[in-house]
Amino acid sequence: MILIGENIHVVSKNVREALLKRDESFVKKLLDIQSGMDFADLNVGPARGELSGILSWICPIVEENSDLKICLDTTNFDEIENVFNIIKNPERVILNSTTGDDLKLEQMTDFVCEKGCGLIALTMTKEDGIPKSCDGRMEIAFKIYEKCLEKNIADKVYFDPLILPIKADQTQAKESLDTLKMLKEAFEVPVKTVIGLSNISNGVPEKLRRLINRVYAVLAFGAGLEAVIMDASDCELKKIFKMLEAQNPQNSLDKLYLSLCEMIKNFGDLEDIEYDKKDCEQVEIIKTCEVLLNKKIYSDSFAQV
Repeated sequence: MILIGENIHVVSKNVREALLKRDESFVKKLLDIQSGMDFADLNVGPARGELSGILSWICPIVEENSDLKICLDTTNFDEIENVFNIIKNPERVILNSTTGDDLKLEQMTDFVCEKGCGLIALTMTKEDGIPKSCDGRMEIAFKIYEKCLEKNIADKVYFDPLILPIKADQTQAKESLDTLKMLKEAFEVPVKTVIGLSNISNGVPEKLRRLINRVYAVLAFGAGLEAVIMDASDCELKKIFKMLEAQNPQNSLDKLYLSLCEMIKNFGDLEDIEYDKKDCEQVEIIKTCEVLLNKKIYSDSFAQV
């Protein structure tokens, strides 16, 4: 599993203030938090005004103070072009992202051909937004795939089925899982997959976020997920991923997580999963699965019902 830390994110008030002040010590602390990740996702948004040039400031800090690879998360293509003039190892970079829109797809795939970096492809277009169905997402994925195949960069692409908050539309959690499975099965040249995990729990009570994130991560792993943009401070989730990869459960919770992973992988049924109904943690995990798989209606108190 490729782990991409989401902790340098301009939406965070503290992070934004640090970037505006060009606070190098603050950035270094965030890099320390992301120790154990493979990439740092540098989410700087449009990077205009006071944040103009921010990638050219922050990327050298990442390269000089960590072993992290870099995921450039911005809508500003000029920023991307400029920072590639100083990045030491372009092949260690992923661009986040392209969509299925013709002009952007052409621009971003040309750039990948030139620089040899990776590319996250969102299964959406500006005109139509995010399709509600797996089939709609796959239609866009096929378009992107054909363009990448034409340019011989299909192996550079990470397809993102796009996770929507469960509190906004819980039906979409399963559609994204179905899309992950289809992405792994549909193409002659295998492609990689990625999700922005924290999106699934946006808007839910803070005490539920990590439970929802972890359970969804397990289900997504079973569906063929290969890379995840996640909160690097969630050490338990990192342990879960390692356990799933090694298939070496150490306790009853690990065994349940592994069973859920295999259930998704093999098109099984949640009703067939064995668990200890007297164990509160296991019960919460199953209840979370019921919501994520759209078997029960979400409420902020679902784990206690």
